[in-house]
Amino acid sequence: MKGCLIVNGFVKWSKFDELYKMLIGAFERKGVELEKIGTLDLIDSIDGGAEGTKLTQLTKEYDFVLFWDKDDVLCGRLERLGLRVFNSSRAIRLCDDKGLTAFDLQNSGIKMPKTFVSPYTFRPFSEYDFLDEVIDELGLPLVVKRACGSFGAQVHLVQSKDELIEKAKLYTPDRMVFQECITSSFGRDVRIHVVGGEVVAAVLRVAKEGEFCANVTNGGKMLPFEPTEEMKELAIRACEALGVDFAGVDVLFGEQPILCEVNTNAHFVNLYNATGVNVADFIADYVIKSV
Repeated sequence: MKGCLIVNGFVKWSKFDELYKMLIGAFERKGVELEKIGTLDLIDSIDGGAEGTKLTQLTKEYDFVLFWDKDDVLCGRLERLGLRVFNSSRAIRLCDDKGLTAFDLQNSGIKMPKTFVSPYTFRPFSEYDFLDEVIDELGLPLVVKRACGSFGAQVHLVQSKDELIEKAKLYTPDRMVFQECITSSFGRDVRIHVVGGEVVAAVLRVAKEGEFCANVTNGGKMLPFEPTEEMKELAIRACEALGVDFAGVDVLFGEQPILCEVNTNAHFVNLYNATGVNVADFIADYVIKSV
């Protein structure tokens, strides 16, 4: 058995390289070769006929694809060729766009913060009166985030309409998500890793002093944590509903657990350093069993 690890060709961070090595090593320990290929090496034509030669060649060389990127279009092209891809293009699309996540889970019974998705615009907003309704429904402070952001870099807590307009100007015409602030979870959340419908690891994430977003990239820290059964059930149900094979699920503290986000290619190097649990081993076991 041989697999292909597809990664973003533009990302050159050492933290990504370490994660890729952990994944390749996990499969190697199972006797399976996992070869890394960047997306820039897979640029291929679409001519209305057969799929491009580069992508077609993958079907001859690999038994599966571990898709560690958010390019759901490329992922979908590989699926159409018959390759087994982990995670699927649908799961990547639903999880990468936080507005789609909320919409898809709307009738699932899964508790989430009350959410508004910004209206579509082709250029920066020309008027902002609609934000009055957002504030009336969600109250202040509220959370505004870029719908397709990563590492907490585009997540902000705003205290006024003026601040909200400032962030709207910053990110539009990209779609934005507005959410109620869960004050009971201010500065902390739980990251739960689910693989194949089972919780395999979890950490408490604590924001640096004065920050509300508990993202390690923004200066927060991870601590070993045993999630409650309610938290585990929430994470597993969210993954099942969104159709993910594996994910890092962010859960907020409340009277009952509250789902924040689901990340299809969540990093786990810091989690390994905090807990000693190598999520890559669980992913390798699951993929090999599933192919």
